[in-house]
Amino acid sequence: MKFDSKYRQFLPEARRIVVKVGTRVLADKAGRPMRSRIEGIVSQIASLRRAGYEVVLVSSGSIGAGMASLGIAKRPEGVPDLQMCAAVGQARLIATYEDIADAHRLKIGQMLLTYDDFSSRVRTGNARRTMEHLLRAGILPIVNENDVVADEEVKAFLSLGDNDYLAALVVKLIRADLLVILSTVDGLMDMTAAHPRRIPCVEKLDKAAFALVAPQTKGGLSKGGMDSKLRAASLVVKAGCSVVIADGRKAGRLADAVAGKDVGTIIPGGTI
Repeated sequence: MKFDSKYRQFLPEARRIVVKVGTRVLADKAGRPMRSRIEGIVSQIASLRRAGYEVVLVSSGSIGAGMASLGIAKRPEGVPDLQMCAAVGQARLIATYEDIADAHRLKIGQMLLTYDDFSSRVRTGNARRTMEHLLRAGILPIVNENDVVADEEVKAFLSLGDNDYLAALVVKLIRADLLVILSTVDGLMDMTAAHPRRIPCVEKLDKAAFALVAPQTKGGLSKGGMDSKLRAASLVVKAGCSVVIADGRKAGRLADAVAGKDVGTIIPGGTI
């Protein structure tokens, strides 16, 4: 038995799951949402819902979708331009989600949040009640940073990391059991080896784990990276929520992660 199977065997017992999907998983190089990728994610979530799981989807991609719609090739640097792209792209992105979800008889509800929604007790309570009500009604909440009116993410002052931090806040908001982060790599990779290899399990989020992170490439559509994913994980594992980081471009990765299969990297709840 592999050493990490003692953690993965409990993943199917999770009842409430937050799924975070990054921009580069959903979009092509031009930032256009790839319908096939969104179809794959929604299809797996619909199957999880039918199996009795409660799922919240934290989806990036609005700025990239807006850039593609407006014919902007390079990610703007100015906040007003980024917010303009978000305003155009969010409508385009959620319309694609709704069209695909309807085919799976899955209702969706959009929640656009800002950092202030988590710093005020009243607003936090309102957000929690809304999300709980959506879940009880069998509706899939699709959450994104409200880039149109909030500039914390686009300026990166709070290091939201392409919604990784937002996903962690949502986990704590609804007391989720499992966070699945779908990225463009199949988990944390050991880049110090002669040939990069996947690390199946991180039992301790310490300096050694963060030292394995490769430098983030600048100038792309997304602004996250493995560093932001590990920092997001460090927030939720202390609350007992396990984290799986896996390659969302590969078919069935979300379902495999929830089933406890050996995919990606698991960071078990309780890791210090």
